[in-house]
Amino acid sequence: MAELLDTIIVGAGFSGLAAARLLQKENKKFIVLEARDRVGGRTHTRYLKDQMYVDLGGQWIGPTQDRMYELAKECGINWYNTYNEGKNILDLNKTIRTYTGLIPKMDVLSLINIDYVLKKLDRMAKRIPLDKPWLAPQAKTWDSLTLEAFVRKHCYTANCYKVVRAGLETVYASELNEVSLLHALFYIRSGTNLNCLLSIDNGAQQHRIKGGMQTLAEAVAKPFYELIKFNCPVKRIIQQTDTVSVEGDGFSFQAKKVIMAIPPVLINHIEFTPALPMYKSQLIQKLSMGIVGKVFGVYEKPFWRNQGFSGQVVADEHAPFQTFFDSSPADSSYGVLLAFCIADRARAFFANDESTRKKIALEAFGKYFGKEATQPVHYIDHCWADEAWSRGCYAGLYPAGAWTNFQNTLAQPTGSIHWAGTETADVWYGYIEGAVRAGERAANEILKGRV
Repeated sequence: MAELLDTIIVGAGFSGLAAARLLQKENKKFIVLEARDRVGGRTHTRYLKDQMYVDLGGQWIGPTQDRMYELAKECGINWYNTYNEGKNILDLNKTIRTYTGLIPKMDVLSLINIDYVLKKLDRMAKRIPLDKPWLAPQAKTWDSLTLEAFVRKHCYTANCYKVVRAGLETVYASELNEVSLLHALFYIRSGTNLNCLLSIDNGAQQHRIKGGMQTLAEAVAKPFYELIKFNCPVKRIIQQTDTVSVEGDGFSFQAKKVIMAIPPVLINHIEFTPALPMYKSQLIQKLSMGIVGKVFGVYEKPFWRNQGFSGQVVADEHAPFQTFFDSSPADSSYGVLLAFCIADRARAFFANDESTRKKIALEAFGKYFGKEATQPVHYIDHCWADEAWSRGCYAGLYPAGAWTNFQNTLAQPTGSIHWAGTETADVWYGYIEGAVRAGERAANEILKGRV
């Protein structure tokens, strides 16, 4: 008979790896089952020729993401500042203008309106209790509205609406009508504040991992790498009195406990015996994933810097992409322009074949940064909604009614099954930091005997 393990972890993203790391420190017997052929989950560094790489998935860390910095230090992995010097570009109403700082140059009324909307969201978010957002003073009202309804109500000028919409779509990786106002406020509070979520300096985009985020994932996994079983998608989980069986094509393992560390949308494809509680299964059905694509131009050097540009762009709905960033490596040995293609724009862009996508993208790159931007050494694009083992990014989204009707059902243990993943985090929900914290929380539930 197969050895009875202490724990089986499903998923080798940062959440599963963080859980495994704690279990190993306590000398527990465990394995990690991963459907992909790699660690990292919704982070993925694609390596190109001559040591060039791009981060197809999560790539930034910033202030208050304490566990990520601690992990990097413990693993001997360095980080560096995201490039943030020079002029930014605003593409608004088919007119291109430049600006510096976080808020673009535009008509005074719209600037005042943008400031008002962002500060109002921040003030409201401060009223959200992170561990119980459904108990916020106006939770039921806020959960009955979408973020779109709030933005339309409080954006008094068309230009304000367009800029705020582009910024918030980039934050949530969704159309604003796909997420409840309560979830939007919880997300802001979870990530410190809106300025932090939108900013590079002192914000969520401040630092990048040298060598790519995959470097850190692999370093975390290294001590227990032989315990990770790749290409093992889980199909069935059977809870019995004292054991849990985890099964897939060609494998079956038994353990005392299981940690689920995969996106909620994938849980629907696993057969549970006995069935999951109705509250949990219904909530899982309601959580759709954000839709985000990343589009890269890789160049021999970051030429835009010499022209006085930061590489950053904010664009309204007339453009194929919401935002751009300079995503070059620490030593600037080559240049990378990164465009975010989100929600409806992603659906439209990725409906095209690759040659058409490349043509559309390079036209946009050239519009902002000149002819040199239309001639990259490499062109890469990647849509996370097309990945079988993610089905979207950055995270699962709570629609109207979900928080107040189902509360934190997702994170609650189900018999011997414990739940991780960034969607179960109350701090830095949707971010790698949240994934790590959730994995550690799930492992500690087991280590401390919570049932």
